[in-house]
Amino acid sequence: MNAAITTHTNKNSDAQHLEAIADRLFLDERSTPIGQMLTVVDEEERIRALDWADYHDRMQTLLAKHYQRTKRTFSLEKRELPPSVAEPLDAYFDGQIDILNDLAVEPGGTAFQQLVWSALRTIKPGETKSYGELARAIGRPGAARAVGLANATNPIGIVIPCHRVIGSNGSLTGYGGGLHRKRWLLAHEGTLPADISNAS
Repeated sequence: MNAAITTHTNKNSDAQHLEAIADRLFLDERSTPIGQMLTVVDEEERIRALDWADYHDRMQTLLAKHYQRTKRTFSLEKRELPPSVAEPLDAYFDGQIDILNDLAVEPGGTAFQQLVWSALRTIKPGETKSYGELARAIGRPGAARAVGLANATNPIGIVIPCHRVIGSNGSLTGYGGGLHRKRWLLAHEGTLPADISNAS
């Protein structure tokens, strides 16, 4: 993948000033058992985005929306992940499923999205919750649909584990990275049999 330089500006702002305060973000692509994984970190080694190579455009869009909301700009350069991020991610795929809990993230988002995404990180590997259970966990029992929308716009897959949210009937329901990946991740974490062939 070629490195991309992306800049988003406010039309009424001074371009040189915006360039001076642009956040430098770094993009890494690495192989996993379920495809090429894209990870974006900032200069403080916080994860800003984690998605799959086949969803590169979506990842860029979610980053852009965050920066439009904060009226800042960013540049995105290709660079290998720092060990503080690369080693836990690699270890997760090697079977250390609880190693991602302490990774620093900075997903942006609205106050409600941040509430949902924080709650997602409390779902332990090997556990799942329904959208309704997650809504109740954040004190919004009638907001299951809104929780689902926040889940769908989570910019940091796996580390903010939206794959651990399932339907109230136990079905896998949707997953932004593809149901085949959700199925693999849950099997990897011991939540469902690895040989499951049909879930929806």
